[in-house]
Amino acid sequence: MYVVTGATGQLGRLVVEGLLAAVPANEIAVVVRSAAKAEEWEKQGVRVHEADYNRPETLAGAFAAGDRVLLISGNEFGRRAAQHGAVIDAAKAAGVALLAYTSILGTATFGLADEHRATEEVLLGSGLPYALLRNGWYTENYLGDAAGTVERGAVVGSTNGGRVATAPRRDYADAAVAVLVGEGHGNKVYELSGDAAWGLSELAAELAQVSGRPVEHRNVTPAEHREVLIGAGMPEGYADVFVDVDAGIARGELATAPGDLARLIGRPTVPLADTVRAVLGA
Repeated sequence: MYVVTGATGQLGRLVVEGLLAAVPANEIAVVVRSAAKAEEWEKQGVRVHEADYNRPETLAGAFAAGDRVLLISGNEFGRRAAQHGAVIDAAKAAGVALLAYTSILGTATFGLADEHRATEEVLLGSGLPYALLRNGWYTENYLGDAAGTVERGAVVGSTNGGRVATAPRRDYADAAVAVLVGEGHGNKVYELSGDAAWGLSELAAELAQVSGRPVEHRNVTPAEHREVLIGAGMPEGYADVFVDVDAGIARGELATAPGDLARLIGRPTVPLADTVRAVLGA
């Protein structure tokens, strides 16, 4: 079986879609917190296992010997290392054939990377055949409120001119599918990012070109950036994470473009301009 954890998240759904296009539905299983959210797949023949990472006992039966598993990193900052460890323990007990984990680029040193590194250590120490999918930043991270950004007329950040080699989630999902269904990916590390790095001034220019409205880039201090994010309704903890990531971008930690992502998916990664056009409906 091909098993996807966190399957109802934004990345997970794209992975399951990709698997459904590649293999029969009855060869796919998903591990989700709410089975109701996976009902559409269950009707197609996908096996659904409901589990809570914070309750390891619920993972019993989620995996079987020979399964190829994708562990998609959770989103509960500060709790993820323990949660991921519970999944790895259950996968090891079941004797899965491969466990692929969505980590973060090896160049990243900002705080968000800490739990990923901790998970990698647990996975490597488990003795399981592994694939580390060290994902870079998603282009959509900057476009969740693209229309609002255009309305406000400014892309605000504290990257200080740093660049980031993003790709859309679907590119990363396609890479995960390629690893799950392909051969020769055991005990491999992939540094996954877009083919070209760009800066926030280029994002502002793309938004302006596609929308036909003026959009500028405003570089602010980390403290100012934090206040902007909180003022927009972001919880303080998340605002701290994004400001810290921008500091990493300023240091060049998400600008690497080694080409692993394009090689895995067998095509160039989708450029920033194309994603902006798709999000704005142009």
